[in-house]
Amino acid sequence: MVSDISLFRAPRRGDAVALHLMFGRRREGSAAAIGFCKHHTYGLTVRRYLPRTPPPHEGRSMVDNSTPGRPRRALGAIAVGALALALTMTACNKDDSGTSSGSYGFPQTKQDDKAKITVWVDSDRAGAADAFKKANADVPIEVVSYDGSANGSNSFRTKMQLFDRAGDGWPDVVFSTQNNDAAWASQTTNGKQAFAATLDQGLVPKTVLDNFTKGALNPCTVGGKVYCLRNDLAQAVLWYNKTLLDQFGYQLPTSWQEYQALGEKVAREHPGYIVGTTGDPWTPEVFFWASKCQANDITGSKTVKVNVETTECKRAAALLDTLIKNGTTPNISVFTPEFVQKYSGKVVMMPGPAWYAGAIFNNPQSLNVPKGQLGVAAPLPWQGEEAVTGNVGGGTWFISSHSKNLKAAAKFVEFVTTADDYQVNVAPGYPAYGPAGDKWIKKQEASGYYATDLQAVIKAGTQIWSGWGSGIFSQEAIWAKTMTPAVTSGKSLVDMLPQWGTAIKNQAQVDGYTVS
Repeated sequence: MVSDISLFRAPRRGDAVALHLMFGRRREGSAAAIGFCKHHTYGLTVRRYLPRTPPPHEGRSMVDNSTPGRPRRALGAIAVGALALALTMTACNKDDSGTSSGSYGFPQTKQDDKAKITVWVDSDRAGAADAFKKANADVPIEVVSYDGSANGSNSFRTKMQLFDRAGDGWPDVVFSTQNNDAAWASQTTNGKQAFAATLDQGLVPKTVLDNFTKGALNPCTVGGKVYCLRNDLAQAVLWYNKTLLDQFGYQLPTSWQEYQALGEKVAREHPGYIVGTTGDPWTPEVFFWASKCQANDITGSKTVKVNVETTECKRAAALLDTLIKNGTTPNISVFTPEFVQKYSGKVVMMPGPAWYAGAIFNNPQSLNVPKGQLGVAAPLPWQGEEAVTGNVGGGTWFISSHSKNLKAAAKFVEFVTTADDYQVNVAPGYPAYGPAGDKWIKKQEASGYYATDLQAVIKAGTQIWSGWGSGIFSQEAIWAKTMTPAVTSGKSLVDMLPQWGTAIKNQAQVDGYTVS
């Protein structure tokens, strides 16, 4: 039975008539695909927009009725009844925009295997797009460069929200430097379809998913479903200059306490040399995550525990206070000209992610450490405890649920995360895809560049502490806003811990989390 039908007047020639299919009540705009039909009431509203005036949901399917004149009452009733019946019969399958319930676990638009896909990447992933185009010349692709949501800019989410409001414009594939985007991209917002396509319901083969390193897809998994693929693993390790250690007669530290002691010794004996940095927003992910600080314990889809005044948090903050004060962990970003100018050849040690290898050390535009000097050690433990480590990005690839060419989008994402042509031959970081990761390690070791083997990188991938989650809010953005200015002004991190905790809790609540 169809009810709640209202006709403002009969449509005329040239009208753009919007059909609004309601799920139990009147809604504005075209309805998304509805999965259940029985025992629900649908309403039809016919509205007229003035000629040449675009409707507010331009781009969606509209109906142009060119029948002139005013119909008789009986004829109008029959026509409306017939149209309502047709809508009722087809409501379970698709709406007027061509969206169907899909076969991959989410509503999908009408597919076109020839359609061009639009891919958003940051500058560092341009090589991934180039490698794909070279290997797949038959796939039409447009590459758009953006900041990758770096440093917690949240640009990925912000831009998708704009497209949601416009009802059009979503890219087919997006790369993000952040690991928390699946938390929002997997969710419907204000009735809008979730941006991220579900990948583990057939869109990406199970054999591919199963070959990712254990735990690599955890940040991509929400409610038991996979919504993105990891680009690389960004586990933190201890990078060090073996040549400098030997020259100064220092032993490699085996705990965080020894690390601090060596930093104090470097400050006394070799002023100007450093053992780390605190100038980047991922500082908490390197030092506090590895100390098991409960700053980001995501316990549910919308619940988080935050307690930054524990012993684990205070010891990390105290370590950094000491080394910041003596100048061995400067508050300067590793990606600034100032850092390169002041510290090239003067980095004794540096805890940091696996991707520092290619992005910082073996990079002519950065520190450009000579061949045979750079070594890597496994994550440091706190004395009496098992070593754990943090994770700095690693990057994630999303397929849009709005894509008109899911086949090509899936082909692209699978290629850039698994293919040797990119992950082994081009990518600077340790691949998240297991088979590619093994080959990457062997290639790097065979290059003769490193002073040690790289087995510590592999080990660190299994030591990422699970108590630091991937919520919607960005820890990097909070740190940059709250703690970086404090360090710059000479304040103590230990003293600033309560303010940091408050900032985390406030942002979590803004994003709808229940904080405990």
